[in-house]
Amino acid sequence: MSKMKDMAMTIEDLRSAAAAINDVADWLTQQFSGNADEPKEQPKKKPELKLEDVRAVLADMSRKGHTAEIRALLQKYGAAKLSGVDPANYKALLKDVEGLDHA
Repeated sequence: MSKMKDMAMTIEDLRSAAAAINDVADWLTQQFSGNADEPKEQPKKKPELKLEDVRAVLADMSRKGHTAEIRALLQKYGAAKLSGVDPANYKALLKDVEGLDHA
């Protein structure tokens, strides 16, 4: 496995761990705030986009004939390949890719 891929997986693991710790902290706060009998509605979190999810969308658009446009969008986000795109940019990338189908 390449060093960049290892680093990307480590970063993803750290983000998942941070989210889990945050969830536990919220639960503990709710349990010990004196209002444990009144369940609070927590906002529903959107699932994080994963590389595989984005890859599936890009592959579908590529099959529809948008390969050149996808390469240009990847370059816009500073990468030659999807694995080089910062996961923080996945949502914006997908929004740009959706625009290709309507162009």
